[in-house]
Amino acid sequence: MTNPSIATLHHAAQMLEAHPDFRVLRRLQNVDSFYRGAPLAPLRVGVAVDVETTGLDHDRDRIIELAAQRFRFDALGRVVQLGQPRVWREDPEMELDPRITMLTGLTDQDLAGQSIDEGAAVDLLASADITIAHNAGFDRPFVDRRLPALSGKPWACSMVELDWLALGFEGKALSQLVSQCGWFYAGHRAENDILALIHLLAHSLPDPSGLGDHTILSHLMAASEQPNYRINAVDAPFEAKDALKAKAYRWDGAMRFWWRSVAQDELEAEIEWLRQEVYAGRGAPAIFPQSACDRYRKA
Repeated sequence: MTNPSIATLHHAAQMLEAHPDFRVLRRLQNVDSFYRGAPLAPLRVGVAVDVETTGLDHDRDRIIELAAQRFRFDALGRVVQLGQPRVWREDPEMELDPRITMLTGLTDQDLAGQSIDEGAAVDLLASADITIAHNAGFDRPFVDRRLPALSGKPWACSMVELDWLALGFEGKALSQLVSQCGWFYAGHRAENDILALIHLLAHSLPDPSGLGDHTILSHLMAASEQPNYRINAVDAPFEAKDALKAKAYRWDGAMRFWWRSVAQDELEAEIEWLRQEVYAGRGAPAIFPQSACDRYRKA
């Protein structure tokens, strides 16, 4: 039996897509642009970043793979040019947990003697007007620690800064969001994850107002430019830990307090909730305004 041609496969996929009982996913492919029309100035530079690490602890664990890809986008969030993806591996000088190998496919032998080209990595990331990761709260502290020259750069998080439900999506995992756009890819490798992230950012969503489609990147940039606030629930009573956790507060093990970031329009209600449900007149949270340069940095 001969293998079907690409044209035959595309025709079969179109037939399946036309039927309500089937859904077709296509493998993500490298491209050099998503929008080929006349871009609307100003043009800005973004860099998609993803790291694979030896574990989840920002203080003890290390980066084993760093991937970054630069792209240009216009005032409407349309991706008009993509650079080449860069991937660096690094020997953590410790044996990998077998589960990390299962997750990433990387082995001790793959990493032996490898190191990140610090100069090249800093040059690439420093060129960005915005650095974007799908879980910046995880990725940024590792990048800042390994490449401290970048510690003051602005970051955005495509996972938490967007109201995915309002945009018509279910869930927040990168693979799930990409699947809902009609694609699939092999996840948990840094290079594949940045390819998926850029495709997701460039994806257009219909505008209910009828004024034209908006990319997911345009929604993310609008969210990133809004002020938000970090709330440190310092000296919160121990018995409030379950309530704080249920409200999406995260535990800072080094500083020993719960914290979360909220948008400006959520701040007043969040403070009132803390006063009534957590502190009950026995203290108050510490509140700090945050810009894109401050967000996701380790306290």
